[in-house]
Amino acid sequence: MRTRWLWVPAFAGTTAKYAWGRLSAFGIAVAAAACALDQLSKIWLLQAFDLGAKGVVKVTSFADLVLTWNTGISYGWFQQEGPFGQGVLLALKAVAVVLLWIWLARASSRLAGLSLGLVIGGAIGNAIDRFNYGAVADFVLLHAETANWRFDWYVFNLADVAIVAGVIGLLYESLTRDSAPKAP
Repeated sequence: MRTRWLWVPAFAGTTAKYAWGRLSAFGIAVAAAACALDQLSKIWLLQAFDLGAKGVVKVTSFADLVLTWNTGISYGWFQQEGPFGQGVLLALKAVAVVLLWIWLARASSRLAGLSLGLVIGGAIGNAIDRFNYGAVADFVLLHAETANWRFDWYVFNLADVAIVAGVIGLLYESLTRDSAPKAP
C-alpha cells in the first residue's frame, strides 16, 4: 500500500481540478507580486511619507496624492463603518477570491492566468487594508480642469489598478478567443 502525505487527499481526484491547474503557480506569483506592490506602496505612503499629515500632494497637472479611507467597496458604494459591515465585506471578498482561484485552476491561457492573478492580488491587497485599518487606503486622484470646470476621478490605489487591469485582460480574452475560460 502506498503512503500518502497529509496534503495529497485535498488535491486528489475531482477536487484537484478546482484547486490547482496548469497556470495556478503563475497566477499565484502574479497575485503575490500585485499584493506586495500594493501593500509596500501603502506602507511607504502612510508611514514613511506620512501622506495623511501632508494633505494633497500635487504630482502632475492631472494627478495628486491624497489619502482617503474607503469603508465601502468600489467607488465608495455600500459604506460600512461598524465591525459587522466590515466583516461582511471581508467575507464577500474571501468568497470572491475562492471563486477566482477556482477559475484560475481552470484557466488555459497565460493571459487568463495573468489577469486572474492581478484580480486576486488586488482583492487580497484591499482585504489586508480592511482587516488592518477597517477601511481601504486610497491615494491616487486623477483630475482634469479648465478655467470654468473640474472633473475628479475617484481616488484609487495600486490594488485597484491591478483589479482593473485584470478585468480588462479577461474581457479582451473573452472577446478575442474562442477557448477563453468561463467563470465557474
